[in-house]
Amino acid sequence: MRHDHGEPLLSPEQMEELGRELDAMRRQVLADLQERDAAYIRSVVRTQRRLEIAGRGLFYFGFFPPAWIAGVVCLAIAKMLDNMEIGHNVLHGQYDWIGDPDLQSKTFEWEWMYPAEEWRRSHNYEHHTYTNVLGKDRDIGYSVLRMSDGQPWHPYHLGNPLYTLVIMVFFEQAAALHDVQVDRLVTRKRKWSESRETLLRLRRKAGSCALREYVLFPALTGPLFLSTLLGNVAAGLIRNIVAFSAAFTGHTPQDAQTFTEQQVEGESRAHWYYRQLMCSANFSGGKLFHILTGHFGHQIEHHLFPDLPSSRLREIAPQVQALCTRYGLPYNTGPFPRQLGSAWRKAFMLALPSKEHVAARFRRTGSRRETTS
Repeated sequence: MRHDHGEPLLSPEQMEELGRELDAMRRQVLADLQERDAAYIRSVVRTQRRLEIAGRGLFYFGFFPPAWIAGVVCLAIAKMLDNMEIGHNVLHGQYDWIGDPDLQSKTFEWEWMYPAEEWRRSHNYEHHTYTNVLGKDRDIGYSVLRMSDGQPWHPYHLGNPLYTLVIMVFFEQAAALHDVQVDRLVTRKRKWSESRETLLRLRRKAGSCALREYVLFPALTGPLFLSTLLGNVAAGLIRNIVAFSAAFTGHTPQDAQTFTEQQVEGESRAHWYYRQLMCSANFSGGKLFHILTGHFGHQIEHHLFPDLPSSRLREIAPQVQALCTRYGLPYNTGPFPRQLGSAWRKAFMLALPSKEHVAARFRRTGSRRETTS
């Protein structure tokens, strides 16, 4: 298997040994799962529920600006926890072993517009199986952005920075539309009939969420309807910006690599591990920051072991980094602002065609002129 910069950095023998060491690391953590892990996720769930109740309750005093602001903050944090530290991780099956019916990946449903059933297929299977594989992983640019040199350039991509901003602001809505595959419908690579069932599920889920957030809860505060509505919108916006920013840094900073379908054809589990190391990126931060962002700052460890509880990832991160050092592999990490800035720079840079693209276009134009003359 090749990557963006040539041959693999490991020999076949080293690759297989790397795989064995990572398998052993995963088994060690699974064998050590205990009550403290169950207690952790249950405490996060309790905190999320209390914050949501507090946030919605404070909107009844929205006529008092400090109460309104406090309500927005509480509700925003509750939404962040529900989406990232609880929803994303529970849906990966990280807590199936507990046996708690409220924490089972196959039946869990979260409080945002993306139906969990669709997420389990597109994220848990497609993204985690074909991470950063062009043509297979639709999370590369969310089928809207150009985030790899391997994606052909089109004048449409001049709007890359603007599209990135729009997706960040409307991340909940953009994520919900992910499985509809609007890009393929527009280009007629997919029939509307193929997206019909997905659209029906989306309409039910998104309609329910919108009714609750923008009609029901504001209406319950009576004369403070508009104030509560604005508070709900503000809390959702904060959640969208944080969730997008945390996810955006996971596979798009400058050094994160992409692969072609040919490069991953017939790959072994060891090769799959290797690809996760080469295309994932971490960001550093304090314990609370990692909790609020669903431990997305340990994206490398999460992609190596998606079914391990998120709180364990920061414990094994030093081991993974040491393993990379020993094998001479990059371990893409850094402060959150730097990693996020790197991803945004990439969005700006790839809005423009590469020199190779311009040269190829010039050659094609020249050939057409010669043929015409």
